[in-house]
Amino acid sequence: MNSIENLVRKNILAMEAYASARSEFAGIAEVFLDANENPFDNGLNRYPDPLQKKLKRKIAFEKQVKEEQIFLGNGSDEAIDLLIRIFCEPSKDEIITLPPTYGMYKVSAALSDVKIVTIPLTDDFKIKTKEVLNRVTERSKILFICSPNNPTGNNIPLEQIIELLENFKGILVVDEAYIDFSEQESCTKLLEKYPRLVILQTFSKAWGLAGIRLGMAFANPEIIQLLNKVKPPYNINQLTQATALKALDNVNEKEANIQSTLQQRDFLEQAFSNLGFIKKIYPSDANFLLVQIDHPRMVYEFLLKNNIIVRDRSSVIGCAGCLRFTVGTPAENKRLITVLKNFKTDFNA
Repeated sequence: MNSIENLVRKNILAMEAYASARSEFAGIAEVFLDANENPFDNGLNRYPDPLQKKLKRKIAFEKQVKEEQIFLGNGSDEAIDLLIRIFCEPSKDEIITLPPTYGMYKVSAALSDVKIVTIPLTDDFKIKTKEVLNRVTERSKILFICSPNNPTGNNIPLEQIIELLENFKGILVVDEAYIDFSEQESCTKLLEKYPRLVILQTFSKAWGLAGIRLGMAFANPEIIQLLNKVKPPYNINQLTQATALKALDNVNEKEANIQSTLQQRDFLEQAFSNLGFIKKIYPSDANFLLVQIDHPRMVYEFLLKNNIIVRDRSSVIGCAGCLRFTVGTPAENKRLITVLKNFKTDFNA
């Protein structure tokens, strides 16, 4: 058995995947009598392409990867859940997370009864590489790295990721949900060299399509085949596929929105620095800022009273006293700063 198969749960290797006639057919059908659908055309009476072939062709071109290296999920959360179910034996295996980080790694592992090993980042949110490798056991199946990291906003240097790829023998997942806002290159360029690498991206952030719930996983074809084996047969609906195809035809709009977001991130950073109760603004390579604040809960509740929702991260490891602010539109950002200035006035009164 090769190194990937050695990591896969035996029941997953042995199971027979659900197969529809639609997924087995490669030509252009004219009459569909295989899936017990309603035959009367209303534009949505047919099941969607179970393997999203047309959409994957466009994504492959946009991301400069091969079609067979792409898995599409109901958000990146589906890929996270499936990876844990494929590679981690319940009650036996473990994942490694590096808090503060995205919370769904922990939730998905707990749901599958998989042990969670947490190795906190340094005070400046870097990976303790030696400690990670020292904590690895034969039961360590997946290592999750978020870069740019959520909720801290910083990149994890490629050199650290490569060092872990060279030394960690399990599946290394790099979650790049915010990569479009970063100057650092995507890890997709490493796919050919590292067969145990999985990269997660999404249409929710830079593409502005959180409402369609479409996530991408890039990996070697063997891992993609495993993901396709265990996913529900029609996990990406027709409306989602059509919306993503339309977005991929209008990349210029996405790029313009990214530039606006980066400019507004700079505006917020400057405006925050002029507020007396702001203690620290962490550097960000994402579309949000992590900010350490005096009396964070008071600020959070004051914003709620003014109908502004932000994220209180003050109870998260390494983020004491911090709120996370997503970069909004220019009007939203100006309103936020105006309200925060009013808090300063009220607090000092």
